[in-house]
Amino acid sequence: MNNDPQLIVAMDFPDRIAAERMAGQLDPRQCAVKVGFELFVAAGPRLVEHLQALGFRVFLDLKFHDIPNTVAGACRAAARLGVWIVNVHASGGLEMMRAAHDAVREIRPETRLIAVTVLTSSDAETLRGIGIDRSPEQQVLRLADLAVSEAGLDGLVCSPLEASVLRQRLGGQPWLVTPGIRPGGAGGDDQKRVMTASAAFRAGASHIVVGRPITQASDPAAAVAAILAEIPEQA
Repeated sequence: MNNDPQLIVAMDFPDRIAAERMAGQLDPRQCAVKVGFELFVAAGPRLVEHLQALGFRVFLDLKFHDIPNTVAGACRAAARLGVWIVNVHASGGLEMMRAAHDAVREIRPETRLIAVTVLTSSDAETLRGIGIDRSPEQQVLRLADLAVSEAGLDGLVCSPLEASVLRQRLGGQPWLVTPGIRPGGAGGDDQKRVMTASAAFRAGASHIVVGRPITQASDPAAAVAAILAEIPEQA
C-alpha cells in the first residue's frame, strides 16, 4: 500500500467551515479523509483541493452510477482533481466500470478506483423490490467478481462482515475499504453491521472508514490514536 494511511476519517459535515475545523484537528500523516455527497455538494472541488494542500489524501465518495460515457467523464474530473480514491456503483455494469477504469488510468493512474456492491442498508427484500432474486451475499459476490476480476478495478467498498469472504475469493491484492467501524466498547448508533478496527483488519480489510467516533469526539486526535492502536501490526 506504499505507506498509504489505513484509517480514513469520514468528513460528514454540512459545510466547508465544519470540515476545515475538523481537518485542523487531524494529522495527515495518520489518516486520510473521505468527502461524500453532502459535503461535496455544499463545498465543491475547492474543499478537496484545500484538504490536499494540507497534506491529506482524499477519498471522493460519490458512488458514480450513470451511462458509461457520463461516468467516465466524472472519473476523469476526479482524477484531474488529484484524489486518492474515487468510487462507482458496481451495479452500473461491466461496460460502465471499464469506461471508468480506462478514464482514471488515462488521467492519473495512481488514483484508486473502487466499487460499491450492495449498500449495507439493503436487504433481501430491498433487492427483490428491484427485481434481484439473489441474496445480498450472493449479489455482493457477483458484483465483486464483475468489478475486480472482469473490470479490473482496484478494490471494493464493503461491510467489514463481508471482508473475510471477499478476501478469500479475490486474494490479497484488491483493496477492501470498510465503513461501519466502531472502537471496542462503543455503541453502533444507527449502524447495524459494525466491527472493531482490529477485527476488520483480521477479516481482510485493507482500509477502514470511521466517522462519528472521531468527528464527534471531544478530542478527535486522541480518538484517531486510539483507533490506530487497535490496528494489528501485520495489517
